[in-house]
Amino acid sequence: MGDQTKPIMMVAIDDSNHSYYALEWALDYFFPPFAAPNHTFQLVLIHARPNPPSLLGLSGAGQGSAGSAHVINLVELDTKKRAQKVADRATSICAKREVNDVPVHVMQGDPRNVMTEAVERFHPTILVLGSRGYGAVKRAVLGSVSDYSAHHCSCTVMIVKMPKSKH
Repeated sequence: MGDQTKPIMMVAIDDSNHSYYALEWALDYFFPPFAAPNHTFQLVLIHARPNPPSLLGLSGAGQGSAGSAHVINLVELDTKKRAQKVADRATSICAKREVNDVPVHVMQGDPRNVMTEAVERFHPTILVLGSRGYGAVKRAVLGSVSDYSAHHCSCTVMIVKMPKSKH
């Protein structure tokens, strides 16, 4: 998984323009082409793939029927395909900036929990996340992965907000 002596910069990716912007921002500022291959950090990408039952709103009791098992399997396949597309797009963004051999780790679960688990597992020096720019009310109701990570991860968390002109 690359050079183990370098500190790790972990960038969270999903299928939003906000996360791709955060990745591009990290690459622009911490992985300039003139420094390759002697970058300060080892780049690691993390993607949270949702659990199919949570996407369908199913909990324990409704999961026993053959129909729901079939639907869960279809959703499982779809989330795997989406995760691969996210990983492919992210590695393509990295390759265009001559940052190669970047590992992409896909972990299943709620993105908030996945980020804290990934930090515990990979011990990055810094976690970079995009921000969707929710206001206080939406953030309180829907939750914010970046806000949760800033409060619960045991490393420095950098939240990159996309300029309004890029939305």
